[in-house]
Order: sequence, then structure tokens, then C-alpha cells
Amino acid sequence: MLLAQGVLNTNFFNCNLLKCFCGYCDNSVVKYIIAVIRPEKLDVVKEELRKIDVSRMTVSEVQGYGRQRGYIDESVVGPSIRFVRKVKLEIAVNDEFVEPTIQTILKYAKSEGEGRIGDGKIFVLPLEDVIRVRTGERGREAI
Repeated sequence: MLLAQGVLNTNFFNCNLLKCFCGYCDNSVVKYIIAVIRPEKLDVVKEELRKIDVSRMTVSEVQGYGRQRGYIDESVVGPSIRFVRKVKLEIAVNDEFVEPTIQTILKYAKSEGEGRIGDGKIFVLPLEDVIRVRTGERGREAI
């Protein structure tokens, strides 16, 4: 916010946030990357992320289906749709690590050749805040 005299009112901006929209500071944006990939790709993706200094992540075993529509299990009475097993990686990264993280996941989670339906998805979200429980640190220092 500019004052009538054209002087920047720095009290208006809270530039200690993880994301700052003021346009006057160098605060970088922190993103939350969620990748859902094939379980057999986890080890190679994790190792390649470590090589680019992305070593903090949460991994969960999940089930679901997208374009592949799950699979049909006819071993029970009548056909039923079963969810496909996947792993979900959740990674909070500072701005400079966003694109390298995405590119690494894309490269190493993709099936050989042109890839296959079911290779996964990557979601990139803005991250409002991070708080380290042990110390109470907030923001980029807590990642």
C-alpha cells in the first residue's frame, strides 16, 4: 500500500509469511508438492530427490483410481471395481526447489517409453505456514 506522499507503508505488509504478495521484498514462495506415483517407482524417485537435496518428505500408501478406472475383480460375486495401490509423496519445498523437484519426479516416476496410464499425478499447492512442533519455528526455517 502506498501512502499519499508515495512512500511505502511497510507496516501494511507482513513479509515474514511463507508467501508474500507485496512485490517489495525478496521473500520466496513455499510450495507443498503432492505426488501420487506407482509403488515400484518410490525407491528410485526417493533416491533421485535426495541427489538434488530434497530429503524431507512424507510417504503414505494410498489407494484410488483416475483415468485407468481401477480394475475389475470378478473373483467375488459379481464384478466390482477395486482401487489401485499407489504411494503418495508429500514434500514442502522453498521456491528454488519447486521446479527441480517436479522435473525429478516426472523423469523417474514415468514408465519407460512414453509412459502409461496410471503413472501418477503431481499437485503443487501454495503453503500458508509451517510450524516445527519441537521448537515452534515458523516459515522457511521450519522446513
